[in-house]
Amino acid sequence: LAQEAPRKNPRRAVSEPAMVTKVVSKKGGAEKTKKTTLKFTLDCQQPADDNIIETKDFEQFLMRRIKVDGKPGNLGEKITINREKAKIHVTAESPFSKRYLKYLGKKYLKAQQLRDFLRIVAPNKTSYQMRYFNINDDKDEEE
Repeated sequence: LAQEAPRKNPRRAVSEPAMVTKVVSKKGGAEKTKKTTLKFTLDCQQPADDNIIETKDFEQFLMRRIKVDGKPGNLGEKITINREKAKIHVTAESPFSKRYLKYLGKKYLKAQQLRDFLRIVAPNKTSYQMRYFNINDDKDEEE
């Protein structure tokens, strides 16, 4: 039996292996990575005024829980945490997520059993703010 050669479909594009070229830079020495400093602010003004949370405790919580290189509490020189009255300032080197601060803030509120009353909102690009849920609006609508 004679075998037929497979027919080529003119509509199907034939994929041929493309040539891949690598561009190698010949700069001497190690590459320098750009280290940018990120500054974030956590504003706890409303709950701190009502003595619901202690910003000192929240600052200590962040110092214990922030992970650097997979180890909690290993801040070193990469991350600094400062507190001014009811605001906590976190300064970190480049690979650090603002979202991670929100996650830790929610974790702190859950540990203090305040998650049902407070929420964390981002008023701008570099800060978070703890606010109360608007419970009074629901009561006005019912009446």
